[in-house]
Amino acid sequence: MFDRRSVLGAGASALAVGLIAQPTGVLAQANAQSTTSSIDTSAETAFVIDHDTGTVLFEKRADELVAPASMSKIMTQELVFREISEGRLKLDDTFPISVDAWRRGGAPSGGSTMFAQLNSRISVRDLLRGAIIISANDACIALAEGIAGSEEAFSRRLTARARELGLTRSTFTNSTGLPDPGLRVTARELALLSAHVIRTYPEFYKWYSEREFQWNVRRPQQNRNPLLRDVNGADGIKTGFTSEAGYSLVGSVLRDERRVIIVVTGLKTDRERAAESRKLVDWAFRNFESRLLFAGTAEVGEARIFGGEKSSVALVANREVRVLLPRGANPRDLRARIVYTGPHRAPIEAGRELAKLQILSGQTVALERPLFAASAVERGTLPQRALDGAFEFVRGFF
Repeated sequence: MFDRRSVLGAGASALAVGLIAQPTGVLAQANAQSTTSSIDTSAETAFVIDHDTGTVLFEKRADELVAPASMSKIMTQELVFREISEGRLKLDDTFPISVDAWRRGGAPSGGSTMFAQLNSRISVRDLLRGAIIISANDACIALAEGIAGSEEAFSRRLTARARELGLTRSTFTNSTGLPDPGLRVTARELALLSAHVIRTYPEFYKWYSEREFQWNVRRPQQNRNPLLRDVNGADGIKTGFTSEAGYSLVGSVLRDERRVIIVVTGLKTDRERAAESRKLVDWAFRNFESRLLFAGTAEVGEARIFGGEKSSVALVANREVRVLLPRGANPRDLRARIVYTGPHRAPIEAGRELAKLQILSGQTVALERPLFAASAVERGTLPQRALDGAFEFVRGFF
């Protein structure tokens, strides 16, 4: 079906350590080449992935640090979602609109706002909807102050949470995305963050598709995401604009049970942002198809075991492994490799994550999935452990 290669033992250590903390579906590494060259974009940076398989469809300077503008609000929203999901916050809780939230984020600011009144109290539900649907800065500052006591303290939590999610390069210095020299993200990590939000918080993600929100004004304010108006199946997720960042967008489109996430940054006008976004979405759906590489219960490979009743254990992915390929492409052009630091020391329980499966197209890691022990491996006898020790000593020597 395709070339299958394994990278095992000490030679895999550096790569395995660098990847082990990443969430399922981690994307191609820095400086990887695009999986296809059949399209380009005027965006300064861009990234396109298939959400379900994690397959990288297109990238352009995707690891370059850029100003995110309001796209950084996705990180603010994720932290609030997590507080609610873990029971530390309720949607009906209320937070006050402080002088700072009103002045920097409200009506006097001239920016994106829900026009919250000074010293009023607003529910977390309405603050979240204001932040998501109309990108309200006053809502974000109120949430930050209500959760962490100050926006500065909240921002430290944002970056810490980003690291927990595997976003190793992006740094968040405020809750709003307002210009700050320390606020920087990458297109790749914005896509990873968005995929996490879609997958983890479906009960909140539905708000990203709402087209208008009304608070303290005569007429509803409109969601600025052009995909919601112009693209079939679009249901999120966030636009951004400042003079420093240009016009940017993180978009998500679901068609026929297949979801594509795109990121574009640094465009010159809102019209260009809409056109480039539509172009990448249409291209992704038109030119790629899903291929099954491994069934959910299929043995993918094996990992070496030290000091066990047997010297290796079968590895399984526990779900189908699919990859998106250009229509008509030959899957034999792909390579698979298993990456881990090993051998693993017995005992090993069934279902324990032991390795990563990487699917490569050329030198690009197009897809990565965790691999698990298909069965338990008990500790071996003393002679078996001694033999394994001698083998590892000789292997290390050479």
